[in-house]
Amino acid sequence: MAVNTEFLFTDGDFAKVRTLIHRRAGIALGEQKRQMVYSRLSRRLRELRLPEFSAYLEMLESSQDGDEWQSFINSLTTNLTSFFREAHHFPVLAEHVRKAQQPVTVWCAAASTGEEPYSIAITLMEALGARASSAKVIATDIDTAVLAKAQAGVFTAEQVSRLSPERLRRFFNKGTGANAGKVRVRSEVAAMVKFSRLNLLDPSWAVKEPVDAIFCRNVMIYFDKPTQKKVLDRFAPLLKPGGLLFAGHSENASLVNQTFKPLGHTVYELARGAAKAVAA
Repeated sequence: MAVNTEFLFTDGDFAKVRTLIHRRAGIALGEQKRQMVYSRLSRRLRELRLPEFSAYLEMLESSQDGDEWQSFINSLTTNLTSFFREAHHFPVLAEHVRKAQQPVTVWCAAASTGEEPYSIAITLMEALGARASSAKVIATDIDTAVLAKAQAGVFTAEQVSRLSPERLRRFFNKGTGANAGKVRVRSEVAAMVKFSRLNLLDPSWAVKEPVDAIFCRNVMIYFDKPTQKKVLDRFAPLLKPGGLLFAGHSENASLVNQTFKPLGHTVYELARGAAKAVAA
């Protein structure tokens, strides 16, 4: 049945979209997401001048590694973020890295438009002082469009409105001319953060080094249970002993009770011996 008169979008088309995005990105779309899928993918049909969804899906499937797959994924990912979102996590991170051996590395596995990895970098600079020069933030996301915005490091006044005046002065430069009303993260903050595309479903991850903490917040809610377990099992060997996993406020603690132990509200510590057990 079509849900809109502009493009034919059948039950079969929706079922195929759900299958393809789950296979490519691990995202499990519920029945209630049908109108969202139609709205977002209709933009691609207009751009490509295609008459109906079946033509678009046939085009995707005919080119398993074509550029349009990334646009398909970008269209169906949701990016809600802000500076120091879920603020209770950052004092926990600060305390953890003060006690950690140097150098410190934190992986932000859903970097979105950059607010989260830059918040992590700011926290490391505040917590470590001069020692922050050896710290780094690995910032990854499956969505290339948001990564481009994140790497630019430019934000509107509204996006930074909840930051303290002290943090604004210390970590951002005010825009001038065409950029008036905007700010850019300072070079010393930007230098700490390395952005790259990463799909958590990929068989191999570019993140190889042991890290002190992983931020993977409000990502697991889009995965089904088997995918959640698979990703969590792969996180464990990448964490240093006693490393921390920061989850989103909507994510169930029961997801991580085998490998990680609760340390606070949606903060988990790698259980002793867990990484070796998972890796084996």
